[in-house]
Amino acid sequence: MTNDSRLTTILGISAYHPDSSACIIQDGRLIAAAEEERFKRIKHWAGFPEEVIKYCLMEANISLSDVDHIAVGKNVKANLLRKGLFALKNKPGLGMIKDRLKNWRKIEGIGESLSKEFNEEPSAIKRKIINVEHHTAHMASTFFVSPFKKAAILSIDGFGDFVSTRWGLGEGNRMKILGNVFYPHSLGIFYTAITQYLGFLQYGDEYKVMGLSSFGEPEFLRDFKDIVRLNEKKGFNLNIDYFTHHKGNTSMTWNNEAPKMEKVYSNKLIERFGPPRNCEEFITRKHENISASLQLLTEDVIFRLLNNLYKETKCNKLCIAGGVGYNSVANGKIYDNTPFEEVYIQPSSGDAGISLGAAFYVYNTLLDNKRDFIMKDAYWGPEFSNKGIERIIKEDIIRDSQGMFLVEEVKDGELCTKTAKEIADGKIIGWFQGRMEWGPRALGNRSIVVDPRRENMRDILNARIKKRESFRPFAPSILHERVGDYFEKSYPAPFMLRVYNIKKEKREVIPAVTHINGTGRLQTVKKEDNPLYWSLIKEFENITGVPVLLNTSFNENEPIVCTPEEAIGCFKRTDMDVLVMGRWIVRRK
Repeated sequence: MTNDSRLTTILGISAYHPDSSACIIQDGRLIAAAEEERFKRIKHWAGFPEEVIKYCLMEANISLSDVDHIAVGKNVKANLLRKGLFALKNKPGLGMIKDRLKNWRKIEGIGESLSKEFNEEPSAIKRKIINVEHHTAHMASTFFVSPFKKAAILSIDGFGDFVSTRWGLGEGNRMKILGNVFYPHSLGIFYTAITQYLGFLQYGDEYKVMGLSSFGEPEFLRDFKDIVRLNEKKGFNLNIDYFTHHKGNTSMTWNNEAPKMEKVYSNKLIERFGPPRNCEEFITRKHENISASLQLLTEDVIFRLLNNLYKETKCNKLCIAGGVGYNSVANGKIYDNTPFEEVYIQPSSGDAGISLGAAFYVYNTLLDNKRDFIMKDAYWGPEFSNKGIERIIKEDIIRDSQGMFLVEEVKDGELCTKTAKEIADGKIIGWFQGRMEWGPRALGNRSIVVDPRRENMRDILNARIKKRESFRPFAPSILHERVGDYFEKSYPAPFMLRVYNIKKEKREVIPAVTHINGTGRLQTVKKEDNPLYWSLIKEFENITGVPVLLNTSFNENEPIVCTPEEAIGCFKRTDMDVLVMGRWIVRRK
């Protein structure tokens, strides 16, 4: 295979970091992107993303030798002076130093990993590698694929390359950095610490606490203001007496496995708030109030940063990235608490998005190319033909299931009508169509969809499939043109990264997707972005008068399904009623 000489091809990689990923762009347009967890089937996989790289190269129909540049979303040489001064002052433990050096060596050895995996000459690969600093990649991942020619940019997460928060201004194909918050101060680490204290110990559990926060009152807000202190010049800083991550006593493991992080809070937090919750304990009113206080203070810090950023840039358009950018509750309140009028957050704003940002930073800024791409949808993963789906259904369903299922192939025009009727009849539908979503949200291609009018659907889903905490809400997918009829805000939210208030008169209409505080983390669906999913919701509206579906991810305590085999496996081992893949409908007898 040879690369068309007219195309500049860049492979973006995020490796040896939680949510490892890869993407490929050609002449500034995204061709493919995915997270390695979907292939390895281990949540938040942290290692070398060889399977995604293979997929991206296949999607572009090229070999690794055809790639012009390899953009790696980490630069171990960034902020070296700060790292050295911090080590001299704080004398972190030997274990922490060894862990960091080991990770740095792996990043520096990515060329060797590529050479070994793809049988290419190491020196040729090494010449193509360009390292892009973590938060620069985050900023690029949202601004360079946004619809804005000029925008303020905020990147905020745990840590990357010794920085936790960075803000600036993007214009054309350039970004100007206006400020940073450096290690050990981090809003992401603060949120993680309280998440761990509340008994949610798996990597990435912060979203659970965000859901729990709606049940409480901010009783402990004053206490938290002593832990995270607002700072006009630096944004904020932590009272590090409450934390351990800076001392080198906290083990962080992300090497070809699911990432693990030991507790990052100190005994001082226990002295102030009492014993931490055991993950098996019931959640009390105190736990609810701690989560509510955590969420409110997080919002205060974010809005303070954003208002200062607006004052500095005088720009009413905003791009957000970083793991804290997944805080959809805060995102939904930006319009009410800041002067920004338009906000863009790409669907994989967390660490998986680093590969995307690194690639576009190389193409747009380092190679000085004009921007020519807007990410309007999230469908950049693998796709499977109807013929391929038919073969798998015949092998896995018809041949091996001993007559337990009814299998039907339908015409394209009948698929949505028949499926919508099943949903309206109260059935749980596994919906598998088109290209897999990029990012952590199922957005209508790898989704489980049910009737939002039935309040008991939340309990049914949890009992039969999801097995998750009862306080976590389910999300509504709504026709783009009907958002203002059901929500108090009508600004599009195509990637399910904003929470809006549902109108009071509509809360009883769609109770299964209405959270305890009257909100919903919505996905707005445009016909031009996903015609099939839009048609499914429209057919449901034709039957019921309601242009909304409850949409949750197609999985069961695992990464979202990627392949037809994984979809069939999830369908078989759960109590899902109907599986719809391509033009095929599979029903339980």
